[in-house]
Amino acid sequence: MGLFRSRELLGIAADTMEFARSAAAETHPNEYMGLLRSQPADELDLDDAGSVITDVLVIPATESNPVSATVKTSLVPNDMRAAGSIHSHPNGVLRPSAEDRATFGKGDAHVILGAPYGPDDWRAFDREGDERDLPVLDVSLPDPEEFFDFTQADIDEELR
Repeated sequence: MGLFRSRELLGIAADTMEFARSAAAETHPNEYMGLLRSQPADELDLDDAGSVITDVLVIPATESNPVSATVKTSLVPNDMRAAGSIHSHPNGVLRPSAEDRATFGKGDAHVILGAPYGPDDWRAFDREGDERDLPVLDVSLPDPEEFFDFTQADIDEELR
């Protein structure tokens, strides 16, 4: 087992998808863009050995307009939890453009949300731009308040 062993991506948390759909609707008519992060399924009380998308990371200084969103790559963290990307198509088209496919290099799932951003107005793609299955999973995510509840000992443990 190598240091960068990938875990099978089992799906995306329902709350994470709801957050992204809501953010895309609020950003409309401009494109919305974020990066997907996952965590091990066993940390979510799932018996599976894979991982689940649980977070959308919005990169500061992302520029968007009705036809594109541009992320400043120098601000993207080099993160082992990286799972892919998510962005909206305000025109409702649920397939990747050539420009989209060119950005699909990292991660196992790239999600396109289409207007009007309803529960079925999205598709997931692999890094080649082929449609892939990405189930929406009803899992309990940690309370956001608990995210900021840590001590120096917790930081030291995480860095080990």
